[in-house]
Amino acid sequence: MSGFDDPFDPNIQLSGKGCSCGRHSSQAEHQLDEDARIGRVVESTVMRALFPHDETRRNFIRAVGTGTALAAISTFFPLSAAKALAADRAPLEKPDLKIGFVPITCATPIIMAGPMGFYSREGLNVSLLKTAGWAVVRDKVMNKEYDASHMLSPMPLAISLGLGSQAQPMDVAAIENINGQAITMHVKHKDKLDPKQWKGFKFGLPFDYSIHNLLLRYFLAEHGLDPDQDVELRIMAPPDMVANLRAGNIDGFLGPEPFNQRAVYEEVGFIHTLSRDLWDGHPCCAFGVSEGFTKAYPNTFAALFRAIARATDYAHKPENRADIIKAIAPANYLNQPIPVLEQVMTGRFADGLGKVRNVPDRVDFDPFPWPSMAVWMLTQLKRWGYLKGEVNYRQVAEKVFLATDARKRLQEIGLPAPASDYAKYTIMGKVFDPAKPEQYLKSFKISRT
Repeated sequence: MSGFDDPFDPNIQLSGKGCSCGRHSSQAEHQLDEDARIGRVVESTVMRALFPHDETRRNFIRAVGTGTALAAISTFFPLSAAKALAADRAPLEKPDLKIGFVPITCATPIIMAGPMGFYSREGLNVSLLKTAGWAVVRDKVMNKEYDASHMLSPMPLAISLGLGSQAQPMDVAAIENINGQAITMHVKHKDKLDPKQWKGFKFGLPFDYSIHNLLLRYFLAEHGLDPDQDVELRIMAPPDMVANLRAGNIDGFLGPEPFNQRAVYEEVGFIHTLSRDLWDGHPCCAFGVSEGFTKAYPNTFAALFRAIARATDYAHKPENRADIIKAIAPANYLNQPIPVLEQVMTGRFADGLGKVRNVPDRVDFDPFPWPSMAVWMLTQLKRWGYLKGEVNYRQVAEKVFLATDARKRLQEIGLPAPASDYAKYTIMGKVFDPAKPEQYLKSFKISRT
C-alpha cells in the first residue's frame, strides 16, 4: 500500500495475554477488541462495496480522512445498525441456558424453539424445564436457577415493583402469545349463562399477577359482581384446573389453553367466553429475563431474542401450526392429546354447548412488548389493591417492557415492528387511552381505589 495503512482493514489485532484467546491482558480488553474488529469488518465491507477498486478507495480515504469518509457514508447507509447486527453474532458469553416454562399453549414459541431448532441455529444449547406453577417460576428466576423463563405478562411488572416478592428488576424481552384464554364453566351451569347468576361461585385462576385475574375481575365487575365479595377466586396451577372443575371444587375458571378445550374434551365443562371477546389482541404470556442477565450477557440475550422472535413469528402463521402441534404435544412438553391442541391452535373447536365454532385467531402470537399494554395492567393492579400509592405508569412500563430494544432487534432480523410504543385498546366496549391512566382508573364503579 506504499506505506499507507488502510484503516478499514479488519485484520488489525491487539497483542496481550490473560484472555480466552491469549492475545489480551484481560477478557474485557478481548471483548473491546472483538467489538472493534467486528466494526472494522462492517466498515471494510461497505467501503469495498462502494469502492471496489483498491486505488480509488485509498485515494478517497487520503483525500477526506477516515472520519469524514465514515460520516459521509453514514448519511445514506445505516452503518450503526449494520454494526449492531454484526455484533449480535459475536461469541456467546453463555451458550448453555436453563429456560423454564409452564405447560400451556402460551409457551408455544419458547417450547417449539427447542425441538424445531430455533435455539440451536443461534448457537444456544437450551434446557427446557417444565415447571408446575407460576410462584415456582418466579422463585427460580429470582434465585437465578433459571436464566430466563416463560412468564405471565404482569409478572415482571410485579417482581420489579416488589409485589408479592422482594423487588428485583425484570425485563420483558418479548410477548409470547395474544388471546388464547377463556372462561370455562362446569357443565352443571349450562342454565346459568348470564354472569349475573354467578354470585357465590368459585373460580380458578393461575396466579394473582396474571392477565387471567385482571380480565376475570374486569368481566365480573362489568356484570355487576364484586370479585372480592360476590365470588371466591382460587389460585391453582393450570394443569390442576380441569381436575378441580370435575371434582366440583370450582364452578369455573379463566385459564390458559389447552385446559379450556381439555375440559370440553373430557365433558366436564363448556367454553362460556373466549378472552379475545373481552379484549381482542390482549397479551397473555411473555418471555422474561432478569435485568442482570440482559446486562451481563448481551450477546447471549441478543441470540435468545432472535430465536424467540423468529419462533413467535413462525407460530403466528396458520400454515405452520400442524408441525408445531406435533412438536409441543409430547409428555416432556404439554402432554396433551393432538385433537385438543388442534382445536386450540386452528380455532375450529367444539364449545361444549353443542356448537362447533370457527375462530382462527382464538390464539395468536406477536412478540412486540407494548408499554401501553403494561400501563393497562398497572391500572388494574392498582384498581384491585395490589399496587398502592402514586404510580408513574409510563416510567414503569418502559423500564420493564423493552419496546425500543425489541423494535431494533426485530427490524434487524427482518420482522415487522410497530412505529409507536403506545396504542389505545377497546376492552369490553370501553376505550383505554394509555395517556390517561388515572382518568381511566377513576371511571370504574367497582374498584378498591
